[in-house]
Amino acid sequence: MNASSSPGHVVVIGAGIVGLSTAWQLQRDGWQVTVIDREQPGAGASGGNGAQLSYSYVQPLADPSIWRQLPKLLLADDSPLKFRLQMDPHQWSWGMRFLAACRTGVSRDTTARLLALAAESRQAFEAMLAQEELSCDFSTTGKLVVYPDAASFDSARRQLDLQRALGGQAQAALSPSQCVDVEPALAHYAQRFAGGIHTPSECAADCLKVCLGLYERLKARGVRFELNRQVTGLLKRGDRVVAAVTDAGEMAADAFVLAAGTSSARLGRALGLDVPVYPLKGYSVTLPVGDTPGQAPMVSVTDIARKVVFARLGDRLRVAGMAELVGENRQVPADRIGSLLATTRDVFPQVDTSADAAPWAGLRPATPTGLPLVGRVADAPVNLMLNAGHGALGFTLAFGSAARLARELRRPA
Repeated sequence: MNASSSPGHVVVIGAGIVGLSTAWQLQRDGWQVTVIDREQPGAGASGGNGAQLSYSYVQPLADPSIWRQLPKLLLADDSPLKFRLQMDPHQWSWGMRFLAACRTGVSRDTTARLLALAAESRQAFEAMLAQEELSCDFSTTGKLVVYPDAASFDSARRQLDLQRALGGQAQAALSPSQCVDVEPALAHYAQRFAGGIHTPSECAADCLKVCLGLYERLKARGVRFELNRQVTGLLKRGDRVVAAVTDAGEMAADAFVLAAGTSSARLGRALGLDVPVYPLKGYSVTLPVGDTPGQAPMVSVTDIARKVVFARLGDRLRVAGMAELVGENRQVPADRIGSLLATTRDVFPQVDTSADAAPWAGLRPATPTGLPLVGRVADAPVNLMLNAGHGALGFTLAFGSAARLARELRRPA
């Protein structure tokens, strides 16, 4: 599309993987694009995430099993899922909606919709990689999810059956010994789990490298980046947003995309919108590993009992996990990092955890159901689009969400 037929100027608020994938798609569609972020590209929840592209394993956190975990969630200091009440009505409202979503019917519907979005996202992400040739430690070695006992493994097999019925990718339920055949580095841990779900088609990549690669490509194509700029509000006239208000002044445009992660709720509330996005705090470490067979996993591994994922990124191992509802707290407590390192030693004892682990914490923006908010929402200005609330699946769903948003933006309100 040439400049004379450009649909106009769009401001994308947010330079994480969701905002950057949106900017990439809109620039391809001919829009003049400006991206605003209070930090550098990928510096928020994208930077040290779990690195897994979980196109087939999308079960939402809002699940009926949460009810029996509530005492531990509320009281145990060592729980991988932690909920701590804040003096914050937004947290209370989100928490009540989350518990209301922990029903079988809601979980099934959410799973179906996430699988459809994930399939679209995989196609869009791989098309982008083929076009842009980004160096991001991309791999297609598959994924194993291991379960600690017979009850959790039985539940996983029921979820597998559901995802098969919904058109998910080929998956198989494996015994511990079969899991070791798939990933020999699990040999030391095989007596500690009841079985695993194997998805050979799953992928992994370094999300921060994708963000930085997209930033360089987009900047070279004329996309304007306003970084280290705080968006304090959106200026509305009539039924339209006319400018993003920043600490550097107003930035006018024809359309606006709110892809600001956990800040999306605050910016939406200023317009009178209900944006039920709340931070799920997670942590990661990234360890150097060698190429000795059986030392560190090549296949991505998720330990359900510990809520920890392991993803191979070239000569590094990303270890990430936990989900804490503790507000906008970006601190990196030593005990949480210590827990990830201890888990690594327990599951993969041949991995050296004494090196610099690059400790990280990020705030995943989540909706109560697990479904992201993509496109126009009720009562919003006609030229404002949302792309927020992807939770732990931001990397997985980013490019499908961007494609859907771009299609909706082409249609009149």
